[in-house]
Amino acid sequence: MGPVLIEAFRYNRWANLHLLDVCAKLTDEQLRLTSPGTFGTIAATLTHMLAAEQRYLWRFGGYEPELKEQDGFPGVASLREHAAGSGDRFIAEAARLNDGNAGEAKLREGETRAPLAMIFVQALHHGNDHRTHICTILGHHGIPYGDMDVWAYGEAVGAYQAPPEA
Repeated sequence: MGPVLIEAFRYNRWANLHLLDVCAKLTDEQLRLTSPGTFGTIAATLTHMLAAEQRYLWRFGGYEPELKEQDGFPGVASLREHAAGSGDRFIAEAARLNDGNAGEAKLREGETRAPLAMIFVQALHHGNDHRTHICTILGHHGIPYGDMDVWAYGEAVGAYQAPPEA
């Protein structure tokens, strides 16, 4: 689980920030849009997604979540700061992890434990799931959001190379 997991969380951070940059251009009314089959409004989904990232990090120990859903939508700029911070922490946690140090993490307050790998996989899945919800809402309402798949990430970070000249 080394470099691949690190790259997966680099992508997760990039995709979160891309989507937040799109949402920064929305009006308050647009941030309250929703569509059938999604989590809720754009604002509520962003807040939930990023608060959950901080809760996943809490499970590793030594980190207390700052973003709480019950406090409501703090604004896109604030969420962007949270996304950058939690994204950086996930990348650092992934870098610390190696096959000999897989370990366990807190699942809930108290004694419940889970394999650390489960927390990492859940965090990636959760982010993708809710970004898709927000893109569904945006698309349903005719609001462009650009590409944020892994191919777009690769292009954005310069991962592709031109073929060698013959």
